[in-house]
Formats: sequence, C-alpha cells, structure tokens
Amino acid sequence: MSRIYKTKRGFTLVEMVLVLAIIVILAAVVGMSIHGFVSKSNDSSSSLASERVEFRSNNAASNSAFVDAGF
Repeated sequence: MSRIYKTKRGFTLVEMVLVLAIIVILAAVVGMSIHGFVSKSNDSSSSLASERVEFRSNNAASNSAFVDAGF
C-alpha cells in the first residue's frame, strides 16, 4: 500500500503576525508622506488665493472688463 503524506497547508501564527506588522509599518510611512504632501498643497493653495485677490485688486482699474468677466 502507498503511504498518504499529509502536506502542511496554511500559514503559522508567527508568519501572519510578521506580515501584518510589515503592512502596518508601510501604511504608516505612506500615511505620513501623504499628510506632508497634503499640508504642503494646502499652504500653496492658500498663498495662491491671496495672490489672486491681490492681483485683482491691483489691476481692477486697468482691466475692468476682464475682472467683470471673472478672469
């Protein structure tokens, strides 16, 4: 008769914990870098908005047709 060998299937608890730890570390690094990009873009957009308001107020008299049109 032939012997039936049982093969080991699945992952051990240690392997699962290590994979989850690596995923959490990578998620933390990505989250921190995304937070940096978002805060940098918010700073840029607020300064751009203030520059736009300043430009409109400085050039309202000479370019009144454009300002009225919304440019």
